Amino acid sequence: MTEATRTADGAAGPSVDVAAEGARIVANIGRVVQGKDDVVRLALVVLLAEGHLLIEDVPGVGKTTLAKALAASIDASVRRIQFTPDLLPSDVTGVAIYDQETREFEFKPGAIFANIVVADEINRASPKTQSALLECMEERQVTVDGVSYELARPFLVMATQNPLEMEGTYPLPEAQRDRFTARVSMGYPGRDAELAMLDDRATSDPLVGLAPVADAATVRDLVDAVGGLFVSEGVRRYVVALVEASRRSPHLRLGASPRAGLQLLRAARASAALSGRDHVLPDDVQALAGPVLSHRLLLTADATLGRRSAEQVVTELLSAVPVPRGR
Repeated sequence: MTEATRTADGAAGPSVDVAAEGARIVANIGRVVQGKDDVVRLALVVLLAEGHLLIEDVPGVGKTTLAKALAASIDASVRRIQFTPDLLPSDVTGVAIYDQETREFEFKPGAIFANIVVADEINRASPKTQSALLECMEERQVTVDGVSYELARPFLVMATQNPLEMEGTYPLPEAQRDRFTARVSMGYPGRDAELAMLDDRATSDPLVGLAPVADAATVRDLVDAVGGLFVSEGVRRYVVALVEASRRSPHLRLGASPRAGLQLLRAARASAALSGRDHVLPDDVQALAGPVLSHRLLLTADATLGRRSAEQVVTELLSAVPVPRGR
């Protein structure tokens, strides 16, 4: 994508090579997160889709490292929030403090005011504190004492989460999970990657020497270029058909929301741009349906007892819904 991207109204958007810039960022993160190219690419897809990423897995597999590596690869403001049971909503959003000299309330921004926010172990905080992120993630603003404050652009929440079976964790509310564009599981590294990790991190932390390869302005241009990619009516209808099919599935008591369809299409646009195309294919939608839809679905009791997973249900939906032909 080296030509100026056309927006929906036909105006010329920013001229930026999304595929080339994306490859540089992915390669830079790959210096730290080895053997997980698909996970790294998905994180970049979510960033360019102006979404948020939930990284879920057991401790010690590199969830926080991935979040930090992406943050370090972009020369933008970064804040890390360690979610704990005693964390307060005001620690996240900020608080208005009374100034005795001016006799006025002054707003002190919280940790959410950054381009990239790393929410570490998000499900260790209480539901009340987790809910402080709802407005931030959806509307990209914070409201304190009736006054709204806009957040920076780009804005990405990368949250890490331990499995619910682990001690001291709270389940994320459905409204919170629905605001995450995609969920990814890191998984254990391969043998070669783990051997390389033992050598590389024996004496130093590779994150320390990781230099940024892009800045906030470049990311904003990439996001604008992604938003202008062509999507045919057939592909749009395909997305809607997948979402509707999830609501009719006998294995689900809660299907995908309209927000899920919007975010699936945005993610497909980002994936197509990173592949160097100026249009979205059904393949882009199919590749992202699992990460984008699975964490939003609630299984029925029978499906749970039958050890069926949300990922399996999504795979069945992809098999059942007809795929459009052509562009």
